Amino acid sequence: MREHDMLEKEEIFSKVLRAGRRTYFFDVRATKADDYYITITESKKFTEEDGSFHFKKHKIYLYKEDFTAFAEILEEMTSYVLNHKGEEVISERHQKDFKKEYVTEKTDDDFIPQTSTFTNIEFDDI
Repeated sequence: MREHDMLEKEEIFSKVLRAGRRTYFFDVRATKADDYYITITESKKFTEEDGSFHFKKHKIYLYKEDFTAFAEILEEMTSYVLNHKGEEVISERHQKDFKKEYVTEKTDDDFIPQTSTFTNIEFDDI
């Protein structure tokens, strides 16, 4: 068995957070010396055009000596975001009723909606 597999052999305590296409796993694990550490795993589901899917996973290992600093920075960062942007999620991907804001530019004929993703495409007659 690989050393990596041995390190993650024993789970002590686990919690799961399901968040749309993402799932977060929080696990307390034991080292060979029976000390504890935390792994945080993000698993994200990707669906292919044919309907099949796969998951991509990213993992963070968090050791006791880093707990205090990690928690302080996480609290500072989350407070910053919430204080500056609030708790409302403003995202087309996360809100089905999200409406893009359009900036309109007046021309002689009419108003043309302008967005950062607008592309003018001309088609030739066949």
